[in-house]
Amino acid sequence: MNAGFEVLGTTVLWTDLIGNILALATVVFAIRRSLWTWPVQLTASVLLLAASVNAGLTGNALKQVMFGVLAVYGWVRWKSQGEELAVRPATYAERLFLAGTVVVGTALVGWFFFVTGLSWGAHAPLPEGYFLVAADAYIFVGSAVATWAQGRALTDFWLVWIAVDLVGVPLAFRSGLVVSGAVYAVFFVLVLTGFANWRKQEAVAV
Repeated sequence: MNAGFEVLGTTVLWTDLIGNILALATVVFAIRRSLWTWPVQLTASVLLLAASVNAGLTGNALKQVMFGVLAVYGWVRWKSQGEELAVRPATYAERLFLAGTVVVGTALVGWFFFVTGLSWGAHAPLPEGYFLVAADAYIFVGSAVATWAQGRALTDFWLVWIAVDLVGVPLAFRSGLVVSGAVYAVFFVLVLTGFANWRKQEAVAV
C-alpha cells in the first residue's frame, strides 16, 4: 500500500496514481455508455481508499467508500437494462430532488465535517475554514448525487458534475494541489464532452 516512486522529491503512491487514472477512465466509459464504467470505478475507489488511508485522509477515505457503494448500485442498474443503455433527461421532480439533496446534504455534511474535523478545512483559520469545509462538503455531496443520477442513466448527472468541478478545480489550485487541479481540469473537459454525447443520444431516442 506504501509502494511508490519519487518525483521532484515527492513520493507518488502507485495506488494514488493508478486510482486517479482509472477514475478518469470511468468518465470515458460513461461517455460511451459502457457498463465497464462501474467495475473500473469500483477498482479506482478501492485503490484511492488505500491511498487515502495511507495518507491519513479519513474524509477522503469515506468518499471512496461512498463511490464504491454507488458503483455497485450503478453496475446493477445498468446491467438490468441490457446491452443498449437508454438515457433520458431528469423530470422536473427529479431535478428538484437532485438540487435539494445537494443543498441540504452540503449543510449536514458540512456541519459533520466541521465538528469531527474530518475536512482539512476544519483546521484552517476562521472564517476561511468555514468556506473550505463548505466547499469540501459540497464536492462530497455533489459527487454522490452525480454518481447516483448516473446510475439511473439521467443526462442531468453530467450537469451536477459540471457544478462540482466549478468549485473543485479552482479550490484545488488555490490550495496548491496542482496535480489534483490538473486532474479536475481534464475531468471537466471530459464531462462537457459526455454531456454533449448523452444529449445526442436523447435526441436519437425521441
